[in-house]
Amino acid sequence: MKVELRGVSKSFGPVRANQDITLSIPSGTIQGILGENGAGKSTLMKILSGFFEPDAGEVALDGAAVKIDSPADAIHQGIGMLHQDPLDFPVMRVLENFVLGQERGLFFNLRRVRREVEELAAQFGFSINPDAQMRSLTVGERQQLEILRLLWLGVQVLILDEPTTGISLQQKEKLFETLRLLTQQGKTVIFVSHKLEEVEELCNQVAVLRQGQLVGEAQPPYRTDGLVEMMFGRVVRLDERVEAPHGRPVLEIHGLQIETSRLRIEDVDLEIRAGEVIGLAGMEGSGQRTLLRACVGLTPLVHGKIRLIGHDLTGRPYHAFLKHGVAYLPASRMEEGLFPGLTLTEHFVLRGADGSFFVDWPEGLELAEARIREFSIRGRPSSTVESLSGGNQQRALLALLDSPLSLLLMEHPTRGLDMESAIWVWRRLKERCQDGTAIFFISADLEEILHYSDRILVFFGGHVSAPLEAAQTSVDQLGQLIGGKGF
Repeated sequence: MKVELRGVSKSFGPVRANQDITLSIPSGTIQGILGENGAGKSTLMKILSGFFEPDAGEVALDGAAVKIDSPADAIHQGIGMLHQDPLDFPVMRVLENFVLGQERGLFFNLRRVRREVEELAAQFGFSINPDAQMRSLTVGERQQLEILRLLWLGVQVLILDEPTTGISLQQKEKLFETLRLLTQQGKTVIFVSHKLEEVEELCNQVAVLRQGQLVGEAQPPYRTDGLVEMMFGRVVRLDERVEAPHGRPVLEIHGLQIETSRLRIEDVDLEIRAGEVIGLAGMEGSGQRTLLRACVGLTPLVHGKIRLIGHDLTGRPYHAFLKHGVAYLPASRMEEGLFPGLTLTEHFVLRGADGSFFVDWPEGLELAEARIREFSIRGRPSSTVESLSGGNQQRALLALLDSPLSLLLMEHPTRGLDMESAIWVWRRLKERCQDGTAIFFISADLEEILHYSDRILVFFGGHVSAPLEAAQTSVDQLGQLIGGKGF
């Protein structure tokens, strides 16, 4: 199916998210969409998938102008979108989420649907239990499920917004193989990503947005520096590797044993020192998140001890860790990190609440304005958090963190961020390390783990490797361990 965007514009108050964008995507093409955070990529894709109505311009499919009134209407017209934060119902089972909203009569043949889910999952190499509760799935697994659901619905245009976040290298390779196969069948794939190497590897053509405008297009062979210049108006490169001096032990784990319905982690011993950064690598669901949450009282222990700055906090709740200067940054920004419907000002007021009966709103507004400037958040004090782009939501989460901190635990800290924003985030994090903060983080980006970690733990099916020195480890070595070789 050929897709055309003709003079599409969209504004939110004074913010012009898209300005007169015209783009043609031939049938059977993998179209890359690049741009910095807040460039208008998600807005443009939400117009195409029926979430937003354009202020001006039109969408055409196979040469005929169409009006897409809702996401359901988009699905009927053959367009489906996978969002950065998958849309699902945590209280329901995987299978129930899979069939939710389908117009196929009052009763479903769930046995047949279960078989189809399992067959699709096998094609991708995804490990998803149809009977599992959605709340038990990680962010990456929820993305995987939504990819399967869109394919099951038979979409002809598949929009993927940062689809490789949280999945393994092997799963990514299988995904890319499947997307290429779909385009050979005449389907159209629109691939939105901040990862230049993925776009260059996968896409037949690339469109670059900056500040709501289409600033350029490119076809293979791509020139990386040229794409970066179009995205940011200049060349952006990684900072040199920086290691902060390591101080006293901050987090001490002894004989940790954790058991969930899905896996068992045993005999983990680790010491993290002030200023140190430890990265956790592994296939999604291998135990990284379970360990991270256990270290701050969010997942119960079966056995073991946790000491924080000399204090025994074994079995204590998260609030006890907070009092000792610990913060946890979750991957699911809108479910665990922020409050949909509340403004940035309201978030900063709540974060700084001192227990008094009255709220000093002028002071709260002043704080919000200062944090918006300091963290370069593209939004206003009155902006609700759900109106921000994913990258700006991440900046808001960072702006809400206390300072100083003794320990910061993070899930995918640069998830959905463009290169410049990711570099900016790690500069701020490394500044915290210089002040003595220890960092414990999960990432699916092996380059990120190797570049910013001092030591690395690799997870495979609940097994945890001995700590690796990041400076002496290669991507290939890390990939072998993640695949289970060497355990």
